[in-house]
Order: sequence, then structure tokens, then C-alpha cells
Amino acid sequence: MGDAKIWPLAGLAFGAVLGLAAGFGGFGPFLAVLVLGIIGFLTGRVIEGELDVSDLFGPAHERRGRSS
Repeated sequence: MGDAKIWPLAGLAFGAVLGLAAGFGGFGPFLAVLVLGIIGFLTGRVIEGELDVSDLFGPAHERRGRSS
């Protein structure tokens, strides 16, 4: 129940970090923070069990077979 309230705060913090990286470092550090943030987010989803890695990296013919 209380988990839903943390996402706006997490988004605000991530946006602030991106803004600081862009402001003080330029496009390179901005892009690095963005990519690492996405990797961290996906890793957290995998650890929590909300994302199945085999769906992302499994053979294409297996993915097609599940959806049809």
C-alpha cells in the first residue's frame, strides 16, 4: 500500500541527479547517469521478481510462441 507513494519521490530525486549531471558535467555525464539509472531500475525489478529476465533474453521463437 505504501509503496506507491515512493515512486514520485524517486522520480524527483532521479530527475534532480540528471539535472545536476547535465548542469555540471554536460551531455556525457548526463547520459551516463541516465543509462546507469535505467540499469539500476531494471535490476531492482528483477530482484523484486517483477521482471522476468528470460522474457527479455530468451530465444525469439520462444517469445513468439508464448504470445500467440
